[in-house]
Amino acid sequence: MRSDLPTAKPSLAAQVNAVFADGGPLAGALEGFEPRPGQREFAEAVANTLEAGGTLVAEAGTGIGKTLAYLVPAVLSGQRVLISTGTRNLQDQVFYKDVPTVGRALNIEVNAAYMKGRTNYLCRHRFDRLQEAAAGLPASDRRWLAHIGAWLEATDTGDRSEIEDLPDHLPLWSDVTATSEQCLGRDCPRYADCFVTRMRDRAAEAQIVIVNHHLLCADASVRRGAFGEVIPESELVIIDEAHQLEDVVTQYFGVAVTTHRLDEFCRDAAAATGALSAREAMDARDAFGASGAHGNSPINDPRFVDAVSDAVSDVERAGRRFFAALRLESGPSDRATMSPEIAVRVREPGLDVTAAIDSLVGRLTSRAELPADLTSALQRARALRDDLVRLLSPDDDRYVHFIEIRGRGVALRASPIEVADIIRDSVLAGRRATVLTSATLAVDGSFDYAARRLGADGARTLRVPSEFDFRTQAILFLPDEMPDPRTPEFNRAVAWIVSDLLDRTRGRAFVLFTSHAAMREVFAVVERRVTWPLFVQGSAPRTALLRDFRATPNAVLFATSSFWQGVDVAGEALSAVIIDRLPFASPGDPLVAARINALRTKGRDPFQEYQVPFATLTLLQGLGRLIRTRADRGLLAILDPRLTTKGYGRRFLGSLPPAPITSDVEAVERFLA
Repeated sequence: MRSDLPTAKPSLAAQVNAVFADGGPLAGALEGFEPRPGQREFAEAVANTLEAGGTLVAEAGTGIGKTLAYLVPAVLSGQRVLISTGTRNLQDQVFYKDVPTVGRALNIEVNAAYMKGRTNYLCRHRFDRLQEAAAGLPASDRRWLAHIGAWLEATDTGDRSEIEDLPDHLPLWSDVTATSEQCLGRDCPRYADCFVTRMRDRAAEAQIVIVNHHLLCADASVRRGAFGEVIPESELVIIDEAHQLEDVVTQYFGVAVTTHRLDEFCRDAAAATGALSAREAMDARDAFGASGAHGNSPINDPRFVDAVSDAVSDVERAGRRFFAALRLESGPSDRATMSPEIAVRVREPGLDVTAAIDSLVGRLTSRAELPADLTSALQRARALRDDLVRLLSPDDDRYVHFIEIRGRGVALRASPIEVADIIRDSVLAGRRATVLTSATLAVDGSFDYAARRLGADGARTLRVPSEFDFRTQAILFLPDEMPDPRTPEFNRAVAWIVSDLLDRTRGRAFVLFTSHAAMREVFAVVERRVTWPLFVQGSAPRTALLRDFRATPNAVLFATSSFWQGVDVAGEALSAVIIDRLPFASPGDPLVAARINALRTKGRDPFQEYQVPFATLTLLQGLGRLIRTRADRGLLAILDPRLTTKGYGRRFLGSLPPAPITSDVEAVERFLA
């Protein structure tokens, strides 16, 4: 037999298995690395999908090392792979920690790019324009502008995260960054040294491109535009934290006219008009100096500037009246469906806005040539008008129209009721291979719900259980004889049980609620009954609350939905997660109501097919905050009696980690001793 024949290259799965093997490259690169059967199984499934194509929907339980399991086959594939995460924390982990680890293990330099949304990057053109008007800014803004300018001299990326002391919500930042609407694209005078362009160029050269779902969906939604997209094409995509994708797609593939959007448009249009006025005044002075005479030429015509300025003011005033009308119609709720009756009542003030925009468009188009900023304003005005006309006519049954109130902000929105087709045809279109993964995708062992909602019917599925031993690491507390959660007595009972449990756990807990009202009511009672340090959502920014919780011994955090996922506190600092109610989405919410009605119209059972699965996955995310390492131990407590008194409770229980169940607080104390 000849021995000089070329040897067939091992399959991608075989290469991946070798990396994860006992004594393999990962074992040599990672101190304390332990081969995990679940990690190897998941990595092999990812490798097979990337090599053969198709779609894989995979639940990878906590503790299996999910990110390394998909990164290794992604890198070894030798092809560009797009990785999208649901949270910035995981995006940071993949880029700054896991990619270098894989590189060390494989002894290669992994060419990876980290992509963020546009507003994370400074826009040189808008910064220049703001500097020109700096004299009119408040002193505090001038100080920040100087601080940002000093940083700008040294930065290579323009990424705001490099400015360590920059407040998260500094209003000035919105004036020196650019959304896809504000971006001038190739018409921008600073296009050649644009930070977003640089980011896109780096990504175009990278093999591993790491984004988040917001950028992925924003990019997909504007790909019909001339310059909006920033993510390079990739046939292979891995969607981590895939359980969040439906909500993000709903947000980006809807239509909205908001106070923020209108105010930002009017501010930018006014600034562009002011810049034109200043520039033309300077041109006129230069012309007067050269010729000894001056006049109003078609180019330097102050009447044009005055007319545009007046038209912008008219849009602003009409907008204020329109949003005031919407606020009146919303009633006590922060989200209200726009019924036909409401649509009739808000139509007239809405049409006043479209008429004011039409007038502005007419004045802008009266001039043959416009500077880039005003050309952009003209395009945005037309888009704003078209969106508003669409929103004022809620006759597309694929969308639900509703009013949303957030503090002083008001929005009129139209959101898609079903997004599975959008995910399949727009977000994941053209991909040869797709991996959709999360620690929570299966409900009572079935992927039907997740696959259907993510447009992945017929996909291959894989469920890899958690590597953690919940039988010894956790105890599940389900109290006896709780009142009905729909009665006023329930919150009072929750407050007493929470107080008792916190004394047994010595604080060290997240207490998670499905509503702000319930959180506030329970907190008011508990803070009088316990001595542990208590933090409550709303008293400080989210990042500050987490920082203080981690730094304070025996702390307790009371919080709602934003803390149910994407939060990691390892070790004894978090020894209990207590949840008040099963997290059913409110049927009074316009989008939830529309999705329930859509299923009912098709003759299906929305409660079993949508509401229970949604609540189950949300519950699992909340409980998943507790056990993050093999050394963690703690209490999982669900205070809702429907888990044991309702038939559907079995589906929840069948999806929960296999921890021993008790209703005895003494057993909790013994377990934690």
